[in-house]
Amino acid sequence: MAVSRTTAPADSGSAIRALDRASARQLHLPVAAPFTDQASWAGLFMRAQCADSSLDPDQWFPVSAEADQARHEAAAAIAICTTCLVRVPCLALSLRHWDIGQHGVWGGLVAAERGALRRGLTRT
Repeated sequence: MAVSRTTAPADSGSAIRALDRASARQLHLPVAAPFTDQASWAGLFMRAQCADSSLDPDQWFPVSAEADQARHEAAAAIAICTTCLVRVPCLALSLRHWDIGQHGVWGGLVAAERGALRRGLTRT
């Protein structure tokens, strides 16, 4: 059985669909992470309750550096985290990728709490 190998013109619909699929693969991961964690990030974002919440994005990023005040500012976001099924992996990824995890609420903890936890983990 012979297979014809013809090249589609650049303006064809199949070329556009291929480009769209390639773009979708690049957009699948909204944050920069090593390739080994791409599946972890993708799975996290697909199941995280924060992704489906109607909460204002600013409520996920308290401005206070002090932990108690930041928890007060982010109380609505933390309440969503308390019932989230991926809270533990979320926290783990934020600690492993500190360039991303040092801001906002991750795993139900504010940045000051995660920083203290991270410092404790590095000492042991």
